[in-house]
Parts: sequence; C-alpha cells; structure tokens
Amino acid sequence: QVQLVESGGGLVQAGGSLRLSCAVSGRTFSYYAVGWFRQAPGKERAFVAAISWNGGRTSYADPVKGRFTVSRDNAKTTVYLQMNSLKPEDTAVYYCAGDLMGGGSSHASYDYWGQGTQVTVSS
Repeated sequence: QVQLVESGGGLVQAGGSLRLSCAVSGRTFSYYAVGWFRQAPGKERAFVAAISWNGGRTSYADPVKGRFTVSRDNAKTTVYLQMNSLKPEDTAVYYCAGDLMGGGSSHASYDYWGQGTQVTVSS
C-alpha cells in the first residue's frame, strides 16, 4: 500500500504563490511516478502535472505551463507543486496520485490518491 498526504493549500490573492507538498509513505516511493490533479466545483478532475520516478521527466497541462513546477525529493519521499502567478481559475481541490507504471495525464492510470487540499485564489 502507498499513502499520500497533501498539504500547503490555502487562500491566496491572484498573482500570488503557493507550494503544495505530497508526502508519500508505504512502498518504495522512488519507484512511483506522481501526478497532480485538480477538481473545481461542478467540474471533472483534471490533470495538472506529473513527474517520473527519478524526476527526469515532467509534464504539464497547458493552463499551468510556465507557472507551475513539479519536483520531487526522494530522500524526503515528498513531491512538490510550486504554483506561481496564481489565477482565480486555479481554484480547486488539488490531489496527488501515485503510479508504479509511469504516470501520465490520465487519472485512470494512477493507483493511489491523497485526500486533497483546497486552493482558493481570490481576484
């Protein structure tokens, strides 16, 4: 089993920054790709970013490219999502998820999910 716990969400003004953390415990963390997804009220869960098991490959959804950065520290078994230049449309619950097979942009690929952390961006 793999457990993921997100933290770092909160309320921020447009143009501000937040850093989300995803602490992973359980099976060997370094084998897992990790993805970030978000879900706004009334909308489907959407891909945000993903990072490969060794951090060598990252991918981003178009709406966040150039503003968000995903990284990982395998020694701390933690994945981070640095969010800059936040916009009101970034408001959502953010989830991290783990996948042994390589991750990607489809939420169906991920086997383990955290409980989510709320990010609210005011205009």
